[in-house]
Amino acid sequence: MKCLDSSAIDAAERFVWLSGRVIDRHRFAHLFRGAPAEPVLAALRPYRNPDGGFGSALEPDLRGPLSQPQHVEVALGLLDELDAFDDPMVGSACDYLGTITTAEGGVPFVLTSARGYPSAPWWVPGDETPASLNPTAALAGLLHRHGVRHPWLDPATAFCWERLDQQESADFYEVRTALLFLEHVPDRARAEAMLDRLGDRIAAQGLVALDPAAEGHSPLDLATGPDRLARRLFADAVLDAHLDALVEAREEDGGWNVEFPIWTPATGPEWRTVATIDALQRLRAYGRW
Repeated sequence: MKCLDSSAIDAAERFVWLSGRVIDRHRFAHLFRGAPAEPVLAALRPYRNPDGGFGSALEPDLRGPLSQPQHVEVALGLLDELDAFDDPMVGSACDYLGTITTAEGGVPFVLTSARGYPSAPWWVPGDETPASLNPTAALAGLLHRHGVRHPWLDPATAFCWERLDQQESADFYEVRTALLFLEHVPDRARAEAMLDRLGDRIAAQGLVALDPAAEGHSPLDLATGPDRLARRLFADAVLDAHLDALVEAREEDGGWNVEFPIWTPATGPEWRTVATIDALQRLRAYGRW
């Protein structure tokens, strides 16, 4: 079993200080050095817009200042990480989601306002912006996890159930958001039944690479810790092999790389810092350091 030692954590910290955004430097200090959460919250607030949403490349591949649903998912994920769902930013973010919700009950993948600013090719919106499971399911899942009550949540939950019931196939990112929804939605019997269907879909479509030497998403991208709902979808030996590979994937500069394309130079260090923090959290959760 391969593990990290303290020198690897020190090297990762140096990498984050050299390459990371202010918010991610504070995240590292909070998560791995025992620093308080408030500096992370203070760094998050400048990304917040007057409409209650978030922008300004909080999700690095969406560079514009205007609010986007994906930025809200990132923000709520950070607040979840900090156990700070009592922050007023949560309620105002839900109010913002209500302003961009379609008649279907969910929010779009990306809004047409992204067209006015640089973004990765996969964030260029089409002429139609229907509601999407990604990120609606992740947003709803995080709100359910923390018992948030807001008028946006019930229609969004109904939309997620309807879309999951109808879908015969899905991409990896939809599955990832769906798993977060299923992990926390109150109807546990329905969630367990849907997890079985989703597990079959993951296997049938080959949405993750069971062999760590193969190209594709890792099971650790879904089963990010042993307590996550997706953990039961993968055998111990598969996860152990991927954990060994994740330890070995650390670069000489102390950070981890990303597997998706870097479309503009600025996002490379930003995404690598996020990937480094993610890798350290996963390895720690599974007892690899």
